[in-house]
Amino acid sequence: MKPEQTLTWMHDGTRRLLGDVAGLSDDAFGEPTALPGWNRRYLLAHIAANADALRNLVHWARTGEERRMYTSTEQREADIAAGARLPAAELRAWISSSSQALAADLDGLRDGPAWEATVITAQGLTRSASEIPWMRDREVWIHAVDLRAGTTWGDLPAGFLTALLDDVTSRRSATGGGPALAVTATDTGHTWEVAGTGTPVPVSATLAGLAGYLTGRTGTADTGAALPAAPALPPWL
Repeated sequence: MKPEQTLTWMHDGTRRLLGDVAGLSDDAFGEPTALPGWNRRYLLAHIAANADALRNLVHWARTGEERRMYTSTEQREADIAAGARLPAAELRAWISSSSQALAADLDGLRDGPAWEATVITAQGLTRSASEIPWMRDREVWIHAVDLRAGTTWGDLPAGFLTALLDDVTSRRSATGGGPALAVTATDTGHTWEVAGTGTPVPVSATLAGLAGYLTGRTGTADTGAALPAAPALPPWL
């Protein structure tokens, strides 16, 4: 079935991200983001390239012709690096046009059977095409926070944050390598368990605080202060 909720989050997150980008001066594109070693130019090129890559998966689902997100890791990095060197006006145009093109491609699937086609993600995971909007949801909303252009974790929809925590805790449990956690959202009462090493460590914070922590982004104003004793975590994605 057509994933109505995740498509709505995708459209809303894209508008939020593009609005933040529009508020930046060209000179501000060179400033750092919340991600170590990434300036805004690199982050925006990464987001634009992601939209183009997800369009490959939509094509695969619609036509049955296999088309991977990226031809190789090396080509992916080269394309992002080249995009980060574009003039600001061209980089703005790329992130906008790629987002619009992805939305149009997904809209073209309508309510047809392509949503149930299987595709393979950049991580090599086999997934239903109905998950493509969710992949983009994570990209636009989380990186809108990373951009440090106005959006914070507290601005993200509660429903999206809850779904994100479902996703992140599940992935952390499946991949292992980190500490066991007993997670509680203080503002909603939702709880999650993360399988890992040792006795589960209790971690409590708002949905926003937990999302920042569990995605490895504890340095932002609305996450770090709430989790002073939480253990360090390995990457989740």
